[in-house]
Amino acid sequence: MRRATPARFDSFRPAMILGSAIAFVAVLAPLVAVIWVSFFKNKIIGFPPSGYTLDWYLAAWEMTRFRDGFVTSLQLGMVATLVSLLVGVPASVVLARGDFPGREAIQALLLAPLIVPGIVAGAAFYMFLIEIEVVTGVQIAMTFSGLAIAHSLIALPWTVRLVTASLLGADRQLEEAALTMGARPLKAFWRVTWPVIRPGVVAGGLFSFVVSFVDLEKSLFLVGPGTTTLPIAIVNYLEWSIDPTIAAVATVQIVLIAAGLVVTDRYFKLTRAF
Repeated sequence: MRRATPARFDSFRPAMILGSAIAFVAVLAPLVAVIWVSFFKNKIIGFPPSGYTLDWYLAAWEMTRFRDGFVTSLQLGMVATLVSLLVGVPASVVLARGDFPGREAIQALLLAPLIVPGIVAGAAFYMFLIEIEVVTGVQIAMTFSGLAIAHSLIALPWTVRLVTASLLGADRQLEEAALTMGARPLKAFWRVTWPVIRPGVVAGGLFSFVVSFVDLEKSLFLVGPGTTTLPIAIVNYLEWSIDPTIAAVATVQIVLIAAGLVVTDRYFKLTRAF
């Protein structure tokens, strides 16, 4: 029976390859279509195109809504990345190395944003900020500060998960050996443990930026008058017009996200975190 098992799997291999190919095409086909449309010359999207041009990229950059949305998303991504690293790296060290009551509960709490649907989390966070405003009189909702806090909460779980995975793969005995040789705890961590977890930290920062940059659900509840993010600007534009301009904006976003994920995977294999 042991000899028959590989043959049985071989009989299913063509079906598995076909299924994987169909899934791969289903994921990539919409992205390829959007990128292709962004180069169409005709204003009204139709097939086949009358020609190809790069004018839509220039037109998108000249639109204030897209330019301001891009800058705001960039700023939010940088703030969220910085906060997630400052909070997530120490939290990961404590969770991976510590042994204290409530450790599992804290770990579950830090990973909760990955489970709660974005639209639910956005509504809950908006109501929470409104309650704070009622009690303290300080407006946080519909401000950049409120957006930054929400995006930091989005990014934090990914940093914790990636850095924790790196710490679990590190050999604790090496750090203990450095302590035995007289090194201080901070120096032992910096010289021995940090080089091991640095790829996870870099990947956590890059992935946090990507997650913040593409967020739509939470931002919808928290943007104020005169402030928008790039995903919201795309949605608002689609309400009134569908032309290659929106495809050009989406293509730029796709390229940035793809570059971030490629760099992230270069430092840390994301499959290790799942």
